[in-house]
Amino acid sequence: MRSTEEAEGLDGEASNTSMISGASSPYQPTTEPVHARGIFGEIRCDVDYLKSYFGILKGVEVVLSLIGFICIETIMMCSPCGGVYFFEFVSCSAFVVTGTLLVIFCLNLHTKVPHINWNLTDLGNTAASTFFFFLSSLVLACIKHNTGTEIAAVTFGFLATGVYGLNTFLAVRRWRRGNSGGSQRATQSSEYMRARTASRGEMEARPELA
Repeated sequence: MRSTEEAEGLDGEASNTSMISGASSPYQPTTEPVHARGIFGEIRCDVDYLKSYFGILKGVEVVLSLIGFICIETIMMCSPCGGVYFFEFVSCSAFVVTGTLLVIFCLNLHTKVPHINWNLTDLGNTAASTFFFFLSSLVLACIKHNTGTEIAAVTFGFLATGVYGLNTFLAVRRWRRGNSGGSQRATQSSEYMRARTASRGEMEARPELA
């Protein structure tokens, strides 16, 4: 009987000890649900970007590229057809690439991939689209087909050239502004390091200042 009571007493003390240690442990179990956050966990539409100059220009570029592509696709007969195919390729490519960039910037997906220079990427797209839209529209206009769809395609092609050109100008300004800000920060950092090195050398030369 005595051994049984001692065993029960030891079990009670062990239970109390485990309860105390559990209560004092900083790692307590929690019933709060853990929400998994993936790379697309915080996607939202950036309305401010859509209202900005770049957002508005991107939307206009997508619309003009699509209209130009639709116009050129309605041409049933052509001779020669090289200019038609060239304009078709340029308008389709501009629509796809610019539309993709619009979605990326609108949903802030570019912040998920910070190692890509998105400003420079946008500048390259707008500059290339400006050049190729102007060239393809000029070639299509020189063919001298008098159908209404070709005239409409040329008109929208030159309109897209103007909008892309304005976007390129603004993108260059933004890119230069970003580069100048980065160089200023680098200059300030180098000046700080030089001042710190000079101060450390003075301390070593005059140990009584330490």
